Amino acid sequence: MLDQITTVPIKTTQRIAEISWFNDIIGGDTEYLGVLDEQRRSSFEHCKDITLTADRLGYNKILLPTAYTVGQEVLTFASGVAPFTKNINLITAIRTGEYHPPMLARSLAGLDHMLQGRLTINIINSDLPGTREDPELRYLRCAENIEVLKQAWTQEEIDFKGELYQFKMAADPVKPYQQNGGPMLYFGGTSDGAREICAKYCDTFLMWPETEEAMYETMQDMTQRAAKYGRKIDFGLRIHVIVRDTEDAAKAQAKKLLSFFNEQRAAEIRARGEDSRSLGVIRQDEMRKHADAEGFIEPHLWTTIGKVFSGCGGGLVGDPDQIINKLNRYMDMGIRAFIFSGFPLIEESEIFAKHILSQIPNASLSELHGRIPKSTPSTPLTTASLK
Repeated sequence: MLDQITTVPIKTTQRIAEISWFNDIIGGDTEYLGVLDEQRRSSFEHCKDITLTADRLGYNKILLPTAYTVGQEVLTFASGVAPFTKNINLITAIRTGEYHPPMLARSLAGLDHMLQGRLTINIINSDLPGTREDPELRYLRCAENIEVLKQAWTQEEIDFKGELYQFKMAADPVKPYQQNGGPMLYFGGTSDGAREICAKYCDTFLMWPETEEAMYETMQDMTQRAAKYGRKIDFGLRIHVIVRDTEDAAKAQAKKLLSFFNEQRAAEIRARGEDSRSLGVIRQDEMRKHADAEGFIEPHLWTTIGKVFSGCGGGLVGDPDQIINKLNRYMDMGIRAFIFSGFPLIEESEIFAKHILSQIPNASLSELHGRIPKSTPSTPLTTASLK
């Protein structure tokens, strides 16, 4: 653990934490790690219940991931669940390259209006399902997609001449509800190419759990990269959590999750994700090799959960004071957004909310940075003159 912590240069200087939950629309919600749970399959109704529970409990946002697995497709699910929500912001994971860029901008703008601005985009740069692609192609395609989105949302015309895409077209059909740049862009990736894309274009760099030293080193690197473009970014952490009244009870719950654990079956489930071969996953695997006999790499950071989940490979385990202390350390480093999960998702969201949610300065980065207008904006989909 870090001996002394100095906050890295970040966009959000206020000491807040955007607290979000996770919705496993791609399948995997379970009571026991490595067991595909018939009672919690990724149906629209179950995933809607997860969303509305998080909305009722006061989570700021909820992450809707993406994968070519049995479950819900991101934009389809987000559009279907949007009318049922009241306050929660939907973080929709979008794999660039799966959609024609102007139509992606149009779909996201329409969804943004449905949600009245409660939309955040998690840009994903992984291989397209069923393919193994050259990384340089993926970085180029990702960067060009983001540039088209930004033009679409902020300019009168999309006028883009790239290596992969060339467009000159009106931007009226793709104007979002949100102002000052449109929906915020969250991004995660470990490679140099991915880090450069985030540093140049995105708002929040999402990390997976590692030791404090490793995450702090990443944050320092990213602030330097962003500074080259005259920018500052924020940092987020996607992490599992088990909180109970006592540390012993939390560790007992972690052991319960492993009650029916099978290494081979877990590896099969883990391999389904398009990110299962990524550099970030390799780093998570390396971290787990240095954990103690119980799977802890440092106090309260448990790594065994990464044997099932290809991406987020660690979780916080402890009593409320221990978890809050750890979150405060992360906030001191400069992390401003947290996306938590616990299994089963509904039950654990209730427990986390009971013990932690009201104890953290919970605020929305989208609201804090003026993206969501306080009244209906004038856009082609609202009150602007139709051309």
